[in-house]
Amino acid sequence: MRGSDELLAQTGAVSNGSVMSPAPNHADNNNDAKKVKLDTKNPGAPSRVIHIRNIPNEVTEAEIVHLGIPFGKVTNVLVLKGKNQAFLEMSDEVSATTMVNYFTNCTAQLRGRAVYVQFSNHKELKTDQTHSNAQNPSAQAALQAAQALVNQTDTQGGPNTVLRVIVEHMIYPVTLDVLYQIFSRVGKVLKIVTFTKNNTFQALIQYPDVVTAQAAKMTLDGQNIYNACCTLRIEYSKLSNLNVKYNNDKSRDYTNPNLPTGDPALDSALAIGAPNLNLPNRTGENATPTGMPFTGMPLAGVTPTAAALGAAGIRLPGQPSPNCVLLVSNLNEEMVTPDALFTLFGVYGDVQRVKILFNKKDNALVQMSEPHQTQLAISHLDKMKTWGKQIRVTLSKHQTVQLPKEGQPDAGLTKDYSNSPLHRFKKPGSKNYQNIYPPSATLHLSNIPPTVDEEQIKDAFAHAGASVKAFKFFPKDRKMALIQLGSVEEAIAALIKMHNFQLSDSSHLRVSFSKSTI
Repeated sequence: MRGSDELLAQTGAVSNGSVMSPAPNHADNNNDAKKVKLDTKNPGAPSRVIHIRNIPNEVTEAEIVHLGIPFGKVTNVLVLKGKNQAFLEMSDEVSATTMVNYFTNCTAQLRGRAVYVQFSNHKELKTDQTHSNAQNPSAQAALQAAQALVNQTDTQGGPNTVLRVIVEHMIYPVTLDVLYQIFSRVGKVLKIVTFTKNNTFQALIQYPDVVTAQAAKMTLDGQNIYNACCTLRIEYSKLSNLNVKYNNDKSRDYTNPNLPTGDPALDSALAIGAPNLNLPNRTGENATPTGMPFTGMPLAGVTPTAAALGAAGIRLPGQPSPNCVLLVSNLNEEMVTPDALFTLFGVYGDVQRVKILFNKKDNALVQMSEPHQTQLAISHLDKMKTWGKQIRVTLSKHQTVQLPKEGQPDAGLTKDYSNSPLHRFKKPGSKNYQNIYPPSATLHLSNIPPTVDEEQIKDAFAHAGASVKAFKFFPKDRKMALIQLGSVEEAIAALIKMHNFQLSDSSHLRVSFSKSTI
C-alpha cells in the first residue's frame, strides 16, 4: 500500500536527514543557480526558509506556495525545476517550524510524488535584480494570490468557498464524519451536506475562505480515502453558502450546534436532556472528529476512531478496539444456524464468530474482523427479507462474541470461524473488495469445473428450493456464470445453501451477489 495514496492510512516518518543547499553553478542549470544569494548558517537549524526535494519537473510555483499556505504567510518562492528542488520562504520561523514538523510525520505530495520537506541551511531567500520574482510572472502571481487569500477574513463563505466532492469507487461506506475528519485537516470546515446523485455519493463542503477551499481542492483531489478505492473528485460548487436545516448524519452546520436533528423523537429527547443517546455530534467546532494523519495538510493532536481506521485496518497502541460485533434480530428461528449467518454475512466481511442467543433464538451476534465490514453488512443487509422475515442489523453493545466456557451447554449455538478457509477478504487488497454488491436476484458463480454443465448447476439450485429464471456462462471464462432467480429473497436463501457447494471431487462453488442481470 502506497502511504501517499491513502488519506486514512498512516504514512512513514520522513527524516530531515542532511540538508541539501542549492546546487553549484553548473552549466546545465546555470540560470537557476544564479537566482539565489544565500547566507549559509547552521545546517538543519530552524529557519524560515524551507527546502523541498524530489519535486516533479512540471510543478509550478503556485503548487509550492500552496504547500506552505496552511502554515502561515509565504513571502518568497524559488523553483529549481532542473534540480527537482524548491525553496519556500515563510514570514517567520514559527510557521516554518510548524510546516517542517508536520511533514516530518506525514509525507507531503505533489502530483502524486512524495516530496521531502526540511529546513534550509539559509536564513533568507534572496534573489538579485536580474533574476528576481518580478521577472518571473508565475512566481509573482502565486505570491500575490497567496497574500490576497490570506488577507481574507470572511467567515460566511463566498464564491469558491464551497467544494463539490464526488466519491468514486466507493467500496467502503463513506460518512459525513469521515469527510469531516479529512477536510478539517486542511482548515476549519463550516458546513457539510451529503447526498446521492446518479447512484454516486457526493457532498458539499463549505470553508470560511477561498484560500482554505483552494488548498483542500489542490491537496485532496484525486486522493483515495482507503487503499485503492473511495477516490475523491473535487470541484468548486456554484453555491456561495450552504443552507443547513438539520444536524444529523446527512448534513451538519458546525457553526450552529443547536440545530434540530430532523427526528422528532431525538429532538424531544435532547430537549429534556435524555442520557446515553447515540446522537450526531452536536457540540460544535470544539468536538472535532478524529482520524489518521494523511498526506498534505497540518493535523495537530488528532487520534483515530474506529470508523476512520476500519478500512485501513489500523490499530494504535492504547486505543480501544473498535466494535466489530453486529446484533441481528427478527430472524427465522426455524431456519437460522451459525453456518447460515457465517455464509450470508461473509459476503461483506470475514466473520470471526457467531452466537445465536439461547433465550431468544431470533437474535444473533455476528463478529466481523474489521469495523468497516460491520458497516458494509449493515448498509446491505439491514431490513432485507430473509427466510420470510425482514431482519434488522445494527451494531451491538458487545465488543466481542464470547465462546462458551468448557462444559457449559450451548447446543451448537456459538461457533468460532477465525480459522475458516472460506474467508473472502483475508488477502490484503483482495479483488473481492471490488465486487461487493447489495443482495440481488442475480448471483455470480465462480470456480465451476469444466466437467459441470448448465443443467447440472440449474438442477442443484432447484434442489435448494430456488426457481431458476435464467443462466449464462461468461463467454471468455467458463469457470464463471450468472444465474437469475425468482426474487432477491430466493437469491439470499440460495447463496446461503449453495456457497461452497461441492460440484466435483476438487471443486466447490463460490457464490456472491451480482450487479448484472441476464
